[in-house]
Amino acid sequence: MKKIILSGGIICLALGTVSFAADTTLPAKPTLARICTNCHKAEPGVFMGLFDNVAFKAKTIQLKIDERIELLKFDEDDIKVTSSEGKQGDGELLKKTTKGHEVKIYYTESKGVKTAIRLAERPPAKVAHNMLMSTSELEKLVALGPARGKYFLCDSRPAIRFQEGAIPTAINIPFSSFDMMVENLPKDKNSLVIYYDTGPDSILSSDSATKAQKLGYTNVRVYRDGAPGWAEKHFSMLSPTFLNDAWMDKGIPHVLLDVRPPATSARGHVKGAVSFPAAQAAKLFKNLPPKDKRPPIIIYDANGGTDAENVASKLVKGGYTRVMILAGGYDGWRSSKYEIISGKPSTKATYTPQPRPGEIQVVTFKHYATALPSDVMIIDVRNEDEIKSGMLKNAINIPEEALSEKTGIIPKNKLIITQCASGVRAEMAYHALKELGYPTVGFLNAKVVFEKNGSFTISQD
Repeated sequence: MKKIILSGGIICLALGTVSFAADTTLPAKPTLARICTNCHKAEPGVFMGLFDNVAFKAKTIQLKIDERIELLKFDEDDIKVTSSEGKQGDGELLKKTTKGHEVKIYYTESKGVKTAIRLAERPPAKVAHNMLMSTSELEKLVALGPARGKYFLCDSRPAIRFQEGAIPTAINIPFSSFDMMVENLPKDKNSLVIYYDTGPDSILSSDSATKAQKLGYTNVRVYRDGAPGWAEKHFSMLSPTFLNDAWMDKGIPHVLLDVRPPATSARGHVKGAVSFPAAQAAKLFKNLPPKDKRPPIIIYDANGGTDAENVASKLVKGGYTRVMILAGGYDGWRSSKYEIISGKPSTKATYTPQPRPGEIQVVTFKHYATALPSDVMIIDVRNEDEIKSGMLKNAINIPEEALSEKTGIIPKNKLIITQCASGVRAEMAYHALKELGYPTVGFLNAKVVFEKNGSFTISQD
C-alpha cells in the first residue's frame, strides 16, 4: 500500500501529488465568532457566527465561527427562524439567509449530534435618520479631503479588515479597541465624525457613534452602507505595509497592476505586478480576469497620482467591485524598503480564487474518478434516491448525515474524497470527517451531473 503523508495541506502519494487548501481548523472550539464578542458573551446551547451554507437534503446548516466550521442538523418543520426583517417562520426561511450573515443559533445535543432548534439573523443596526450619511454626501467630503472637508472618517472594523482596503482618508479605530484609542479622536468635540463598518447588518459603527456621543461629540454621523457599499461605486486605499502584510505575506490571491509606462516598469516594479499602462487601459481590459470572479485588484502608479485613480475609476465603472489603490504608488513601496523586481513584468493578469479548506482540484478528482488508486476512497454523500440517476462506478454511497454511523467502513489510512451534486454537502461531509478524526480528507467543490452509465460532467461557477 502506498504511503500517505500530510504536511501543510499537501498529500503526497506514490502516483503523484495532490494539493488542496490546508485545513485551518483551530484546536480550541469557541462558540462565538470574534466579531460577536464585541457585544455578546458565550451561552450554553448557543452558537454565534456567520451563516455559511445550508443543505436541505442533508438537513444540515454550516456555520462559520472564525477559522472553523460547525455543522448542525435541523428539521425543516421544527426549526424556528427569525429573519433580519423580523419575519418568523420555519426552515423555509433559511433559503433566503445569505452567506456571511451574522446569525445566532440555539441548539440541542444528543449522542454527539447537534440539532438547531432556532436561528435568528442579526437585524440591521438601528441608527437615527438624522445621523445617517449617504454615499453621495461621503463622496463630496472624500473628494475635498479632511482638511478642506473638515471631517474625521473612522473605520470601526477589526484591524485585519481595514488592512485589506479602506475608504480613502479613513483611519482605523476598531470598536473593540475604542476605549483604548479615544486619544485618536479630534480634540474639537464639535467636529464632524463619521463612522462606518461592514454594512447595514453590522452594529460596530452605530455602537462606536454612541460611544462618541457619550464622550461629548455633538456632530456624529454613520455611513451605514459601509465598506462594501463604497466599493460598489468607488475604489479603496491600501498602504504599502498593508499590501505586504495583509496580502503578499498571507498569500491571498489578488491582481496587482502597474499603470506606469512599460519602460519604467521594466526598470523596477513590485513583485507580482502586471504591466497595465494607464494610456492603454481601455484596450487592456480584456486581459483582466472576469469581473464575476470578483478579483481584488490593486493599482499603483509612480507616486499615488491621477493615473492610478483614473484606471481605478474605469475599472469600478466597468463593474469591478474590489478595486484598491496603493497609497504613495511605486515610490511609496520603494521608500518602505519592500522588494523591487527588475525586468519586464507580465502583461497577462491571472487570478485563482483562494480555495476553501479541503477543496481538491477538479483535475485531480477526474483522475481518481477514472482510475482510483488503492489508497484513495471517493464517497458520494448524496441521498440514496439521488444516486438512482447515476454515480461513479468507483465511489461508495454514504449520505452525509450517515457518516458518523459508517466509520467502520471508512478507513483512516486512506485519502477520503467526498462529492455530491453541488459541492455543498461534500464540504459539510469534509468537516464532519475531520471532526471524526480522519487525517487526510478532501472534497470536490463543483457541480456534477451523473449518468446511469457512470459518466459525469463537472462545472464550476
